[in-house]
Amino acid sequence: MIKFDFQTYIKPFIDENKFNELYSKKNEYIDKLNSLEMTGWKKEIDRNTINNIEQTANYIKSNFECLVVIGIGGSFLGSYSFHQAFKKYFNDNSFEVIYAGTTLSSKYLDELYEYLKDKNFCINVISKSGTTMETTITYNLLKDLLKRKYSEEEVRRRIIVTTDKETGNLRKEVNEKGYISFEIPSDIGGRYSFMTPAHLLPLALNYNLKDIVDGYYDGKRFIDKAFEYAVIRKLLFDNKKQVECFTVYEESLYYFTEWLKQLFGETEGKNNVGIYPTSMVHTRDLHSLGQFVQDGNKILFETFIKIDNTKHFIKYNNDDLHTINNIVEDSVERAHFSGNTPCIEIELDELNESNLSELIYFFMLSAAFSGLLFGVDPFNQPGVEVYKKEVKESLNK
Repeated sequence: MIKFDFQTYIKPFIDENKFNELYSKKNEYIDKLNSLEMTGWKKEIDRNTINNIEQTANYIKSNFECLVVIGIGGSFLGSYSFHQAFKKYFNDNSFEVIYAGTTLSSKYLDELYEYLKDKNFCINVISKSGTTMETTITYNLLKDLLKRKYSEEEVRRRIIVTTDKETGNLRKEVNEKGYISFEIPSDIGGRYSFMTPAHLLPLALNYNLKDIVDGYYDGKRFIDKAFEYAVIRKLLFDNKKQVECFTVYEESLYYFTEWLKQLFGETEGKNNVGIYPTSMVHTRDLHSLGQFVQDGNKILFETFIKIDNTKHFIKYNNDDLHTINNIVEDSVERAHFSGNTPCIEIELDELNESNLSELIYFFMLSAAFSGLLFGVDPFNQPGVEVYKKEVKESLNK
């Protein structure tokens, strides 16, 4: 269960007439969203796709020690953040999934290469275009390692490709080599691709896909709340609150906030508009950035993601530590509100696979609405292409 508090620490910062005027256009914006091409993430995923994912996950677990997922940005952040939210902090005994392809650090890639030399591993390379530089470099390095260790036929068994159905370098390679492959639908962009094989295959190794899929589509019921959140964000921006800080009190949700930063940053940061997304993990960051939020430049608002209950109970001076953590969170919201920082609260009754999947759909809806409210295309990212062009030209000199 998820609850939203868009009133307690927000109301003084929002002009009620402006809110009502903008919110009254909800159906118009729903129609706008539905008319766009890149909304395949709202459609029900095909049952055969789920079956193929589960069969492939069983194949991986039965034959290999670990899976190396190679991707970057929207191709990996969804499943990585989800896995980080639920894996054990210490002595984690889940099936090993290594996420690579996100860096050009020679130190990291050299150590990854060394680590995998004696591992019985397979690869899932994920790229819709098949041309992403970081992904391509990592894939070629690890494919070379496989070739050094195994026959051509054995290498073929150890490579799984998730890419465009018809075009791109990876699809061409699949057609030539006969690798196991999955499709990223043409009407779904990277940061909206959580409900595709790009994320569901790595997650199927350790989680029940039914809980994830059902929870995700349960998020559809929050369409009104998603639009309300988008409207509030836009009005806060108009009120000179130009930075949104996603704040969590559970360390394992750090990468979920990283996913949120990509989702909102790429969706609405265009044409010199948009809210800058950042994040904090409390109580750690209360002892650093907390000073700025309380007394510094009043350019930001906070969205708190609160976990009401937990299965992990530790007593401290006869009090439950999770209760203390939530008391601190409530106190911080009041303190920051008193310091002229608007605070939005989203509360999960507990952190489980179904709730987090539902929250993912809610945020994706909100981000899409936000892009439309800012007057930009929610599903492109032209700014990303600028640096890619510069890099390509520099490397070709």
